[in-house]
Order: sequence, then C-alpha cells, then structure tokens
Amino acid sequence: MSIMSAIALYGIIWFMTMFLVLPFRQRSQAEAGEVVPGTPAGAPQDAQMWRKAKLVTLIATIAFVIIAGIILSEVITYESIEAITRSR
Repeated sequence: MSIMSAIALYGIIWFMTMFLVLPFRQRSQAEAGEVVPGTPAGAPQDAQMWRKAKLVTLIATIAFVIIAGIILSEVITYESIEAITRSR
C-alpha cells in the first residue's frame, strides 16, 4: 500500500466514522427550549464538534490500523475476493 493509498483509506474511514457519530447525543434547540431567532428548531443546541472530532479520530485510527494490517498481511487479497464473488 502506497502512502497516498493509506492517506485516502484513512480519510474515507475518518469521514464515514464522523457521519456515524454526528447524530449521537444530539439535542435540538426545540428539545432544550431555547430556539435562537433565525435558526430552525431542529438545529443542534450544542454540537460539541471538538469532542466528536477527537472521538472519531480515535475510532478511525483503530479501524485504520486493523484494516491496513489486513491489507498489508495479505490475509484478504484481490484474488480471494475475486474467487468468492466470481459468477459461475
């Protein structure tokens, strides 16, 4: 795996993890009872983005190490995937 492939893989894992983590513990302004004028009631009251970014980075790093380890150790190869998915 080249450096650019590793960076691309990490970026994909990081953003997928971010999209999964974003809705957790989300409280809307309507639920809090403090709707800021000019914003929708469903807007988050406190998104806590720094906290979520730290959590996502931790999870993505662990996932990247596992996935990169599988790719580099060749436990799963392109040929094995092709053999499994080959139509007969």
